[in-house]
Formats: sequence, structure tokens, C-alpha cells
Amino acid sequence: PNQQVQFILGSEPDRDDAGLLGCDGTPCLFTEMEELKVEDDGETVWRETARWIKFEECVEEGGDRWSKPHVATLSLHSLFELRSCILNGVVQLDMVAQEITEIADLVLDQMVNKGHLPHDDELRERVRTALLSGHEHQGEKKRGVASVKSVANLVGRRENYSDDKKKGIFVLTSTTAPSSIGRNKSMVTNSSFAGMSLDQQNSFAENPEKKNKVPNFMKKIPSGSEASNVLIGEVDFLEHRIIAFVRLNESVCLGRLTEVPIPTRFLFILLGPVGNYKQYHEIGRSIATLMADEVFHEVAYKAKTRADLLSGIDEFLDQVTVLPPGEWDASIRIEPPKDLPGNQKKRLETKQNGGMKKMEDELPEHVLGPELQRTGRFFGGLIEDVKRKAPFYFSDFKDCLSIQCLASFIFLYFAILTPIVTFGGLLGDATHNYIGTMESIFGGAISGISFHLLAGQPLTIIGSTGPILVFEKIMFEICTSAGIEYISFRFWVGVWTGTICIGLVALDASSLISYVTRYTEESFSALISLIFIYEAFKKLIHEGDKHKIWYGWNPDLITQYGCECLPPDLNQHNVTNSTVDEMIIQSKISWRQLTRQECMNTACGNLYGDSCPYAPDAMLMSVILFFGTFVISMTLKSIKTSRYFPTKVRSIISDFAVTIGIGLMVLFDILMDLDTSKLIVPESFRPTRNDRTWFIDPLGKNEWWSIPMAILPALLATILIFMDQQITAVIVNRKENKLRKGCGYHLDLLVVSVMLIICSVMGLPWFVAATVLSITHVNSLRMESQTTAPGEIPKFLGVREQRVTGIMIFLMIGVSVFLTPILKYIPMPVLYGVFLYMGVSSLKGVQFFDRLKLFLMPPKHQPDFIYLRHVPLPKVYLFTAFQALGLIVLWVIKSTSPVSIVFPMMVAALVGVRKLFDFCFFSQQDLMWLDDLMPESTKKKKEDQKKKKEEEEDSMELSKYGGGTVNVPLQDGKVLTIPVSQINYDPQDPHTVNISKDMAQTAIWKTIANNELSESELRKRCVDLSIRRSQKYESEEKKRYPSNSYSTNSEVLAEVNNLHDIVVKISSDEETGV
Repeated sequence: PNQQVQFILGSEPDRDDAGLLGCDGTPCLFTEMEELKVEDDGETVWRETARWIKFEECVEEGGDRWSKPHVATLSLHSLFELRSCILNGVVQLDMVAQEITEIADLVLDQMVNKGHLPHDDELRERVRTALLSGHEHQGEKKRGVASVKSVANLVGRRENYSDDKKKGIFVLTSTTAPSSIGRNKSMVTNSSFAGMSLDQQNSFAENPEKKNKVPNFMKKIPSGSEASNVLIGEVDFLEHRIIAFVRLNESVCLGRLTEVPIPTRFLFILLGPVGNYKQYHEIGRSIATLMADEVFHEVAYKAKTRADLLSGIDEFLDQVTVLPPGEWDASIRIEPPKDLPGNQKKRLETKQNGGMKKMEDELPEHVLGPELQRTGRFFGGLIEDVKRKAPFYFSDFKDCLSIQCLASFIFLYFAILTPIVTFGGLLGDATHNYIGTMESIFGGAISGISFHLLAGQPLTIIGSTGPILVFEKIMFEICTSAGIEYISFRFWVGVWTGTICIGLVALDASSLISYVTRYTEESFSALISLIFIYEAFKKLIHEGDKHKIWYGWNPDLITQYGCECLPPDLNQHNVTNSTVDEMIIQSKISWRQLTRQECMNTACGNLYGDSCPYAPDAMLMSVILFFGTFVISMTLKSIKTSRYFPTKVRSIISDFAVTIGIGLMVLFDILMDLDTSKLIVPESFRPTRNDRTWFIDPLGKNEWWSIPMAILPALLATILIFMDQQITAVIVNRKENKLRKGCGYHLDLLVVSVMLIICSVMGLPWFVAATVLSITHVNSLRMESQTTAPGEIPKFLGVREQRVTGIMIFLMIGVSVFLTPILKYIPMPVLYGVFLYMGVSSLKGVQFFDRLKLFLMPPKHQPDFIYLRHVPLPKVYLFTAFQALGLIVLWVIKSTSPVSIVFPMMVAALVGVRKLFDFCFFSQQDLMWLDDLMPESTKKKKEDQKKKKEEEEDSMELSKYGGGTVNVPLQDGKVLTIPVSQINYDPQDPHTVNISKDMAQTAIWKTIANNELSESELRKRCVDLSIRRSQKYESEEKKRYPSNSYSTNSEVLAEVNNLHDIVVKISSDEETGV
């Protein structure tokens, strides 16, 4: 059946996002199941009992509410029953109808013609009455909407319609008894929608009141969706069940048939005698579940015959997983899975042996994109980057129109400003204020704005990193010891570094980054994340040095503690005549009554006493602010996947999680009014040192030979810049982020190189891609599907790729000099908490840490990671141990000042360590699952050999079948191409399973088939068939049967027995699709 379904669906190209909402080339389906109920007044009504978009929701009558969405669990027997219904029932494809009454009449006519209903007008009208009963949807009474119990209720009084038409509301009143529907067909057909235009009859959406009934649920249904209605019921006037499957030629809004204002495309009708409710209910659930299945959904739209529908059911049966009845309770509802395959049509792919290919076990691929392929031309990679990114440049500005970008901007402004200010302070201490906080802010502003305006990947955030700080510190110490002016020597180091990086861009050196696999990426990103976490706690502990904790405090000696303000010691100051008057004034001051601020700032006094250096509760307050910011941010960020609040509210809270955390903790600090450390930003725009300007003298006090001597440190800086920039770019551009606009490694490096030269000329810090900040930026702009089926976790669609957030962040950083009155209220512990949040959140989803946790888990409790299915556990442990050892070595080197300058080279050494794994310890199969395969110099040659071998095998297959394809001309002039060479079905193969044929051998199917052709039902159908045959062949029948030959029942039964073989033959033909 798989190949039959593939033939039905055709060879359409698979999309990566196919199956996102259960649709692929055809409208999505909303399926609603209604069951025929009898009201207290004796009238019948179709009452909604279940619905499907992707998962099943059923009405819990006891609680009068919808159940939680759950995976529909079907019995194998009900699926066989459904197959029998499609096999033996009425199937009408592409029916042309505009009203429910027209559909009912066409279905009943077909049932009579096929012998499913006798020529009994009264019975026909009773069935028609049941089909045209009104519809009651779940929650209507609760919302104050009266249910409409029949189509005749739509016939309102003329004056009610004329009054309500002005209001845009249609009041539905009953003027006709339900029984009259069956007795007077013309009245229903012609007057059921009296007083309403055709558009108002067929469009639910025309009614504003109805529009507002289900606004929230309508958001769950994809736009352009169509409805599939399943009508199930038991009645006392039928002796055997009647079934119809209808597909309309065009979708039509059928009034209140569906609870939501979308047009109907499919109807499944099942009416049967009383006593089989459970059986009918399960058959209805089965067809509804199939309509929600992605593959059968496509088959239902493209089916040409009954046999196509049967093939779709057989393919579904071929895919079902059976749960043992003794190990599972059928009453348990299965929660929807957290992750589903993106495209269900992939399950149709078969292996050579006819077995199904497991989608979840597909090997991970590491395919190099065009961005990292060598062009062999001078600046060829850069030119390709520009061509690739130019078409998306203007969309990079339009795509920022989202509240998500605003949340990302506010959060990352503080997240980036804090390390820039902190880094400036540390750099000032390391370089004697040649480069300080003001230079750091100014350099960050011009570098960030330029990078996000021109870079190939604007999602990357640039910043000053720890290795750069170490490099600057070591270079300053060397210059000081050698008697070289640091700032001028740094000028040439930066110029040489930028020039060498531009040369690397010209030679397509960025293609070397293709050797950086997940092993190196995760080691580097984990190191940076751990540095963020470590620095956050380190700075918090440092707060204890600023606001000391008095461990010697003794409550009993509190009267002995004091902090007094005393006059300044004049012996330590130069006293002049101009200060005599001030001294006279000071002599009159009551020093003991002054406050701390008055003593220190106004009177220039000194504080003396044991309690003076201590700020009570400041350290405790810092800890509260630190962990409060972290906990609030993490909690609110995770609320997006919680069960609280509507989806839109959860999304907004999650986007502004860090902003809310910062705001609450700042407000708490203001209310407590304790002396915690605050963010300090320079108030004036000028260099930190008075003896330097914004443009550096190239030589200064140095000799000319310092210019070529700067090449040596420039080579080390080049390695540092190149590795920092490109590894971060690889992490941002990974395929898991689903970026659609491409990237530009060469263009990014060029922009960084040019800005590095400019910053060196102006004496500003160097800025390069910051790993954790970039990961945080990407995570803050993750997009998820807005329209998801109930119970379905929103699908990750990709990242909102735009430039505006980065431009605005660094623009605001430049303006921060003028925002000092506001920024001074932000406590530093709050920003340290943001550091901790960024470090922890960037570790989520890192496979390395998932593997580290496996060391603490017994094998039976380990998660079902895909690589654990294919790689022996000892090898997983060994691979993880090597990676952890490399991380420890990087940490030690980075933390040891004498050797920390070789840190970038050690990062590059990880690539060499990973290359060794290709030759020892691990097989290529192991590395495929645990890491990415590294490119090989002979890869192209091997691919050519593999391609040649495949072509030889294909040619052998073509000779076996006598040709690759068969072309069949069609009536419309098109040609149907059948790929014969791809058909690998062999009916003689004992390993081949054809579920369509093998199912007929099962006892369940035989029982169902026998029930379908039971003796009583068979005789009724045969009598009707004999009457129609006698009318068609009247002359022959008169010769065989004299007049009044049907005077006794025994003669009728004898003739029925003679026709038994004919009916069996007809049933057999229908089953085989003839």
C-alpha cells in the first residue's frame, strides 16, 4: 500500500516545513464528529461529541467541557470495521452540491440505486429527517446560544428577519415540526432558508454573533482550512447500517453543520439500528483520526476511486503500532508528544528490502553550505557573501516589526552594557587608564552599529571578550618593561592584525572553519558559558569586599561601637590664607551631629570607629537581588510552556522575562534604600586620560623599528580574533537555528577587521563576536508557530533575522553617557544575575552537558537520546571524558596569566585532537552520531566513485526492467510517467508483506465480511436487485416467470437463493476495485 499511496499522491517535492500544521499542498482539515441524540421533547439533534485538528478532543458530558487534547487510541477492530464501511458503503467523490439538503438527497438517491436502501419513500424520508436534524455544538448553551434542533428552525418569520437584518443578527425560530421535514420534501428544499440570501445561507462567517462564539479556538485552526464532518447515529427504523463517504467538488459553508465558520469538504455518514452505539462511535473516531492523519488527509483529497481510499486505509494500518492489552489501560489518555516528525510523508519511503525506514534513526548529516566552500578566486568568498545577503538587506529592517524584537532590545541592552562598562574598568586598571570605560562605551557603539549595518550575520553580537583583556594586559606589561609607549605600539599591532585578517578574507581562509565540528563548538561555547557563570558568582562575592560583613559583631557590646565624624587633620594639608575663613567656619561645626554624607562631602571630615567600613545588610541585599533576578528571569522564561494564562499572554511574559526581572529587582532595591553597588557610567564624553586624544600618534615616543616588531604580537592577535569570530559564527549559523537568509563568514570577518583598524587608530578596545551574547540574542528571537492544534507544542520556525535590534542596542549604548541619572539606580548585583541567566540559558540543549549527566544515571534511567541507540555506552563515556578533559585544559590555560596568551592556539588545537579520533578510539559511525564528520581532502574523489557505482547499479536495474520509466498518455493531453526502475515490490518474495491481501486472511476481517453479508441483509438486497433486474429485462423475465409467480414467500426466497451467487460476485468485484 505504501507504493500505491505514493502513486496517488504523486512525486511532489518534500518541504522541510511540511507537516507543520498537518497540511502539505492541500488545505488543512478540521474534523468534527457529531452523534444523533434524542431530546426530551422527542426531537432529534446532532450533538457534537469530539473534534480533531491534530489530536483528539472529546466532550466530557459529566463536566460539560472539552477534554484535554490527547492522542487518539483506536482498536484494530474499529479500523477493520471502517475499511469494511468504505468497501461496502456509498462513496461519492467530487459531489457538486451547495446545501445540506442537496447533499442529503444525492446521498439517499445513491443509496437507493446501490441497493443500500429499499424503494420505500417513507423510510427514505425518515432517514432524510434524521440527516437534516439540527446541530448543537459544545458550549452553546453555556454561552447563552439556543441550539437549533432542525434545519426547519432556520425558517424564521419574515418580520423577525427584516428587523434583525438591520442589526446584522439572524434569530432562528422554529415554526415547523421536525416530522414535517420527512413528510414534505419540497418545503424543506425550497423554504428552509427563506428570507436569507445565498451567501447568508452558506457562510457562517456572515453572522457577527456566530463569529464571536469561538474566537480563541479559531486561532488554533490554520487559515484556509476546510472541515470534515462525521455524522454517527443509531435509529430504530433501520435494520442494517447505511454508510456514505462524500467529498464535495468545492468546499461549501453549510450553516451550523460545523462549530466554526469554515467550509465543509468531506462528510462521513453512518446510521444503523439501535444497540450498536459503541461500535458506531469507534468507527466515527477511526475515520476522524484518519482525516487528521497527514498522509490519509492527502489521499482523501487526491483519491479518484474507492480503491484509492482503501489504499490509504491500508497504508495507515501498515503504520499503526499495537499496544498489548495486558500492559496498557485503554481508558488512559496518552499525552501529545513533545516532538513530532516534521513531514509524515517520509514514512512512505521504503528500503531495498521493503521494510520501513525509521525517520528518527536517520543519520545526522554534516553538509557544508556554500558559505564555507573555497571559490579559488581572490576575494571570491566575500563576493559570494555579498551576492547571497544583498537580496535580504531591506527585509532585515522590515522583519523587526515585532514586539519580540522590542523585548530582545531592552534585555540585551543591559546584558551588553554591563560587560562593556565592566570590561572598560578592568582594561583601565590593566593599562593605567589609556583605555577605560569611556573608550569602551564609545568603541562598542561605533563597532556595534557598523557591524550590524554591514555584516553578513547580524544576529551575531560583538563585544570585548576575556581573551582580549588578557592579551591587552600582557602586551601592556611587555611594553612597560621594554620602555615602549603602549598606546602607540598598540596602534600598529591593531593595524597589522586588521591587515592580516583582510588577507585571510581575500584567500577564503574562512573555509578552514569547516574543520570545526560540534566537538570544538561545544567545548568553546561551554567554556564561555562557564566563564559567565563563574564571573557572576565571583563578582557577587566581591560585593562582600565592598560591603564587608562584620563577623566580630557582638550585640552585647553595641554601645561601644561607633563611627564618629572628626575634623580633617590640617597637618596633612597645605594651609593658605585663602582657606582661613573656611577653617573658621569649620571650627563652629558640630561634628558629632553630621551625617555620613555631610561629613565626607561637605565638611571634608574623616570617619573614625570600628563600624565605619561596614554597611549593614548590603551584602544580604546583594545576594537577594542577584538570585532574585536569576530566578524571576528563568521562571518567567519557562512560563511559555506552562499551563497558565492564554497563549498570547504567556508569549509576551516569556519575551520580557529578563526585562521584568530587572525591573522588579531595581524597584525592590529602591524601596529598601540600602547602600548596594550601582552601575556607574561616565557623565562626560572625553578620553579617560587627559594626556591623550581620540586619535593616537602612530609613533609617539617609540622608534621606527617598533612598527615591524608589532607584527609578532599581531599574529597572535589574528589567531585570537579569527577563532573567536568564526567559532561564534559557526554556532550561530548551525542548521538547528533554521536560518533562511544565509550567512557571510568572509563578510563578517572583513567588517571586524576594518573596525579593528579604526579602533586601534582611535585608541578604543577591540570588539569581536561574543559567544554567549550571540547565543542569547538568537534565543531571544526564536519564532514559533502561532497557529497550533490543541495539545500540540508550538513548532520552532526559525529565528527572526533582522539588523534593527543590534543597531538599536549599540546606539543606546552610545547614548548611555547621557542616561547616567537613570542608570545610577540599577544595582550591579541585578546585572550579575543577568550574567548568571545568560550563562545557564546558553547551556541548554548542549549535547556535551547532556552526556555529562549520563555519568550520574544508571543505564536503565538514562534518557532515550538517539545516539545511545547506535553508540556503545562506554564509547559515549570515553568521548565525553575527552571533551571534558579538553575543557579543563582550556580553563587552566585561560586562568594562568603567563600562558594565557596561547589560549586561542589551544582552541585551534582542539580541532587537531578531534582529527585524531578519525584514526583511533572511534569509528566513523560513532562519530556520525556523537559529532560531525570532518571534511576530507579526498572527499570529492570518494563521492565521484560512489556516484559512478550508483549509476552502474541503476543501469543494471534499467536493463532488468527493460527501461527506466513507462509513459502513459492521458485524455487531457498530459503524460503520466511511471518510474518502473524504482518499483521494488516482488510478490514472490516471502519477506514481502502486503497488508491489503494478508488482512483478508485474518479472522477479524472474515467476521466483519460475514456480518456485512449476513443472511437477512443479503436477502433484502437481493430482492431489490431482482426487482431492478426484472424491470430492465422485462421481456426475458416474463418468459421465465408467469404472472403472479411471486404469490408465495417460498417462491421469492427460491429466486433470492438463485441470485446469491450474483451478489457475491458483485461484492468480490468491489473488494478488488473492479
